[in-house]
Amino acid sequence: MSLQQKIVDALKQSMLARDADRTGTLRLVKAAMGYAQIEKKTESLTDADVLSLLQKEAKKRRDSIVEYEKGGRAELAAQEKTELRVIEEFLPVGLTPAEVEALVKEAIASTGATSKKDMGAVMKAATAAAAGRADGRAISAVVGQLLP
Repeated sequence: MSLQQKIVDALKQSMLARDADRTGTLRLVKAAMGYAQIEKKTESLTDADVLSLLQKEAKKRRDSIVEYEKGGRAELAAQEKTELRVIEEFLPVGLTPAEVEALVKEAIASTGATSKKDMGAVMKAATAAAAGRADGRAISAVVGQLLP
């Protein structure tokens, strides 16, 4: 079953369970998938496309949480946290810092990088290898530490 279909099925289940918070979040995700389908002019999205979309939605929620907490809007931050938890159910389990470091070391070895000038190639290889399981900022930080 595709990730897109899993989300649609989860939406149906949350509607039957009358879980308003979960239903609202899944409707937002489904709408974002619909817009992506229109943009790509396709009937269905690949799992990679859906995963990318979910990561973007999760990042929006994380950024909003930070801003709402800075602004003293705890109730809005709580709503964003609830939405983030629902979205994260469909994301793959993230990599630990040690796993990210090992992944970056492999990318450095495979690209033959020797200095910070090669950071772009290493980032491209490491991001592809992470396949959405690690944040770009975390990867970038490790690459910056490991390259002289």
